[in-house]
Amino acid sequence: MTTVKLYDTTLRDGMQGQGMSLSAAEKVRVVKALDRLGVHYVEAGFPASNPKEAELFELLSTVDLETAEVCAFGMTRRRGIAASEDDALRTLINSFAPVVTLVGKTWGLHLEKVTKVSREENLDMIVDSVNFCRSEGKRVIYDAEHFFDAWRDDSAYALACLNAAIAAGAENVTLCDTNGASLPHEIASATATVVDELAKAHPDAAVGIHTHNDAECGVANSLAAVDAGATLVQGTVNGHGERCGNANLISILGNLELKMGLDVVGPERMRLLTETSHFVDELLNVNPDPDQAYVGRNAFAHKGGMHVAGIQADARTFEHLDPGLVGNGRDVLISELSGKGSVLSEAEAAGIDLDADAAKRALEHVKEREHRGYQYEAADASFELLLRREAGQYSPLFRLESFRVITEKRADGHIETEATIKIWVDGHRYVRTAEGNGPVNALDKALRLAITDLHPHLSDIELTDYKVRILDSHDGTGAITRVLLDSSDGHDSWGTIGVSENIIEASWEALVESLEYAFQPAAVRSD
Repeated sequence: MTTVKLYDTTLRDGMQGQGMSLSAAEKVRVVKALDRLGVHYVEAGFPASNPKEAELFELLSTVDLETAEVCAFGMTRRRGIAASEDDALRTLINSFAPVVTLVGKTWGLHLEKVTKVSREENLDMIVDSVNFCRSEGKRVIYDAEHFFDAWRDDSAYALACLNAAIAAGAENVTLCDTNGASLPHEIASATATVVDELAKAHPDAAVGIHTHNDAECGVANSLAAVDAGATLVQGTVNGHGERCGNANLISILGNLELKMGLDVVGPERMRLLTETSHFVDELLNVNPDPDQAYVGRNAFAHKGGMHVAGIQADARTFEHLDPGLVGNGRDVLISELSGKGSVLSEAEAAGIDLDADAAKRALEHVKEREHRGYQYEAADASFELLLRREAGQYSPLFRLESFRVITEKRADGHIETEATIKIWVDGHRYVRTAEGNGPVNALDKALRLAITDLHPHLSDIELTDYKVRILDSHDGTGAITRVLLDSSDGHDSWGTIGVSENIIEASWEALVESLEYAFQPAAVRSD
């Protein structure tokens, strides 16, 4: 077996996660992104469950896709009626989707507590529903809900449900670990037995796997099933989903293609893995997980001096694969654990001519400053400015004379903040005052009033994030404060840091370094 197909259920199962929501138009963009990645099936949901889903199916009906087939999702017929008379099933077969995914009961507990039908009636519901959809020209994937719970309870009946679906015309039966309670060895054993047993009566039967992550085994369970013979894997982008989430299809694809050597999407599409992962999170207004396998910002980040020296000699020493294969990149993090090689590597990347002595001094400054609370991993621009100072390639934007911030709260509850700065630029003294919705905003406005006439491009710099952390909370209001600022000019982005017992001073330091980084002639580094 050399081919495995991917089935994405982000738009249906993934949307059941807390805070997950996309408009119909945004869902179309996700489908297009998954199509570019090479995903074989995209589950769009139930066509008429709500107006948004109806709009989505209408929009998708006009979209040309290269690799992905749209699946409409529904359930087996209701008890006591024929499938042809079930309104929900008729909605499925009336949709444009070529594939219908039917979920049906497998576990005796659910038959007793939820659907309240006999085992025989449940088998009839499966057969009748699959037969009806097939007779209407639809291909059918059957999702055996709670399959592994059912397998532990009564494996013979669980297998009978699968046989019934295949005999009725389902092209794939997918084994669902709906509660996410199973472990890899259980998944592997059950899947291998199912594959062998189904092959006896149905040589062309295809088995799929659908896992949840409640035991932190979603990806491992999916890989175990593939190793045992499953040829279709369901999951969601970045593992979004109800409770602890679904199996992460991004990690699964990386492992199938690059570790298990299976033909899934091919090397060219694999290079879109990071882009696709981040794109979906951006649409969902979720910060991408920096520690996510393959696609995270830290997936190929190196901090320890020995690690950096190793990858400089041969990347295979501390990287399990070339980050370019998944569209990611290598990053060297600077901290007190870094060595001189890390500093020289960062200087070279920034186009700074730094000799060995200057690199040694820079490293000592990093260690001393991190002891005081600085942290350069998320402040690349501040670190580059430190290197420029050591290399003699630093141009100060201005010289500070003083700044003052006044915050006034009135009896009516209204709060006003005013900042006044006094600086020297090219031998001229500038005094500027500005109001803002807080001290940092007011300082930012006042500073820009003073410098943008001379350096107009700095007016395009926007502060995109502002994070404050108290480093020694036991000192109460006298604690050291660390401020991290993220800034962007609309093309590149960078981070700066400030540390002080005074939060305004820490914010000022980070703010100034943000603008000074943009002021440097070689400041073209991208996030």
